[in-house]
Amino acid sequence: MAKIGVLPSGNLLNSVVLVLVLTSACSRGAPPPSAEAPQGVPVRLQTVETTTIEESDSLNSTLEAEKSVALKPEMEGRVTRLFVSSGDRVGIGTPIVQLSPEKRQAQVQGAIANVNAARATRDNEASQIQALEAERVSAVAELELQNQQYKRISTLVSQGAFARQQLDIVERDRKAAQAALNAVNERILAARSSLDRANADLQQAQAALNEANEELKDAKIVAPIVGIVGDIPVKIGDYVDSADTLTTIIQNQTLELRLPIDVGRSAQLRVGLPVKLYTSQGGTFLGTGQISFVSPQVSQSQTILAKASVANANGKLRDGQKVWAEVIWNQRPDSVVVPTTAITYQGEDQFVYVVDTGDKPVARRQSVQVGLQQGDRIEVRQGLQPGQKIVVSGMQKLADGVPIVPLPDEAQGNQQANPKIIN
Repeated sequence: MAKIGVLPSGNLLNSVVLVLVLTSACSRGAPPPSAEAPQGVPVRLQTVETTTIEESDSLNSTLEAEKSVALKPEMEGRVTRLFVSSGDRVGIGTPIVQLSPEKRQAQVQGAIANVNAARATRDNEASQIQALEAERVSAVAELELQNQQYKRISTLVSQGAFARQQLDIVERDRKAAQAALNAVNERILAARSSLDRANADLQQAQAALNEANEELKDAKIVAPIVGIVGDIPVKIGDYVDSADTLTTIIQNQTLELRLPIDVGRSAQLRVGLPVKLYTSQGGTFLGTGQISFVSPQVSQSQTILAKASVANANGKLRDGQKVWAEVIWNQRPDSVVVPTTAITYQGEDQFVYVVDTGDKPVARRQSVQVGLQQGDRIEVRQGLQPGQKIVVSGMQKLADGVPIVPLPDEAQGNQQANPKIIN
């Protein structure tokens, strides 16, 4: 049996036509999918700036006080007083610690008694000499008188006026006067010898007294330098001797750094070079100093000892503090610097992408010559000028002439590292 086709009714046909018309209209009004796609590679940009770049070497070192004195007693004794506290600033002669002086005071009193006794002996010997000198004057006068008498009697005897026996008597008296004078002279010599011994004894006693006084002074320990008092490990009542450290006085207005410099820097190493101090590598800036001494010798490790002096007027630096020191060999102001991430290395070539502004910004490959690197910044010696815009991120998808889409300033400002300005 043959099949007969049935045409759709009028309503069904109209519905089909309406659907086709709507579909066609929607197709004509919608933009092509590619119209919403990005028109270039998203990148972050930065303006090329200039700053001062430094050539430096960094070393770990330790600050040392130029003067540091460990106070130890000259004598043994018990601590009876502490005049200062840790951290006090003291001058030369400031009392620090008092030790019990009783024993030394007794020694001083004994020495004074010895001096007085020696002085009395000396004075007595001197008085005896004075008396003997007076006795000698009388003996000399008596001898002169006897000599004159002998001459007179001798003349009379020769003239026959006196008998020979009278001259013998006068001669006897003259010899007796001479013997008396000789005896006085010997006694004077002996007295002078005794006086010399008495003077020596007095000097010895005086020296012992001076020593006892010095030892008594040693009972009060004073500051030998201007500085800051360190830790005081002793307490009142402690018994100490010459082996005990009472405290340390540190003069830290100026501190010193010992820097072993590689011998390869010998030609550049000189007194006056600046040195910067930080808490650690990339840490907080502490201050500056300068090279104050360069050793004329090279060590076995092929380094040259240099010392740097660091002013510490505010007292914030400490003796024994570990620091990160940068010796500044050279400074180049107005140097072009860029982030290290902006440099692309290809074999021996180094380049950046600069922005070619036009109707649509594109990236242009620009060869550069780099120099010193400091942290995340690197010097560009050739190839860039201040004010140029360069790509600092997103270079992986770039090539010369590729269109770019700069990220908004807000995003760029939040994620871009600030240039490091060298102070």
